[in-house]
Amino acid sequence: MQTELLPVSRPAIDRAGQLIRQGALVAFPTETVYGLGANALDADAVRRIFEAKGRPGDNPLIAHISAVEQLASLIDCEPSLAARALMDACWPGPMTLIFPRSRAVPDAVTAGLDTVAVRLPAHPAARALIDAAQRPIAAPSANRSGRPSPTTARHVLEDMDGRIPLILDGGPCEVGLESTVIDVTGGVPRVLRPGGVTPERIAAICGGVQVDDAVMRPLKEGERPRSPGMKYRHYAPAGALTIVKGEERAVASAICRLYDEALGQGKRPLILALNTHLPAYGARRALSLGSDAGEMAHEIFARLRDADALGADALFSEAVGTEGVGLAVMNRLGRAAAFHIVEVK
Repeated sequence: MQTELLPVSRPAIDRAGQLIRQGALVAFPTETVYGLGANALDADAVRRIFEAKGRPGDNPLIAHISAVEQLASLIDCEPSLAARALMDACWPGPMTLIFPRSRAVPDAVTAGLDTVAVRLPAHPAARALIDAAQRPIAAPSANRSGRPSPTTARHVLEDMDGRIPLILDGGPCEVGLESTVIDVTGGVPRVLRPGGVTPERIAAICGGVQVDDAVMRPLKEGERPRSPGMKYRHYAPAGALTIVKGEERAVASAICRLYDEALGQGKRPLILALNTHLPAYGARRALSLGSDAGEMAHEIFARLRDADALGADALFSEAVGTEGVGLAVMNRLGRAAAFHIVEVK
């Protein structure tokens, strides 16, 4: 299969919509990361997503809509007051809500769960594609399973060339991390995957929030994922990633030691650090993650892909605090490192 890369335009979106209606896959930009889309109501088309990505079948997908009115066909309930408040405040945007599913949603989308994850993206090209397809679009990130999520069309092409017919190029993604996933089936909204809509903001909107403890740990044996991004080693570079957490000077000292040990073992190490900390690493090979957690959220997936391009086989990353968007950053880093976190004092 030849994969075509087209800049976002009205003709390109119309063509992509036709491909979706025909059961094919299309990669498209959102404000979070690039998605790999199929008709959410066509089980065979959805299964092609799993084949193209090499994605395990028990990992649920998100159904994307272009208007709140389309939600009714996908869910089997009236949204709660908390859900409506979140939709009013954060849709369109980088937030996914989990509801009881309707019969119209295939098991392939929900991984057999009795709930469905739904998002109304803010990116105009994503909404235009959903409108052109005339149906909701199921879409995980447009990367090979386990790889860092794509934030540019070039990243998608690296993973999906020859696997899908079309990639819509809408430029770099604004947010850079996948959406916040919130379970609104209970009394208090529960964050299953953190993102740009932070727990602090959810609490301000709804009067309360819970953060699932699986956000910062791997699932236990037999524990079923209730959201994308919960079960497997995700977002991972080819090299082994270690996160070093603690006081700034102690972290820099520990990373320098680990780097030098790896170099002495014949490895090709690389450091990921905040921009202001780079001088502490001297001439050691390092990439900047930006100046704070917000910039780190935007940069982390691109830097993990850069690490692969540089041939790094041992990576050592600084941590950030888990306040605000820092929780989402540490969730992605943690899963990329299979939660190999070293704490120093």
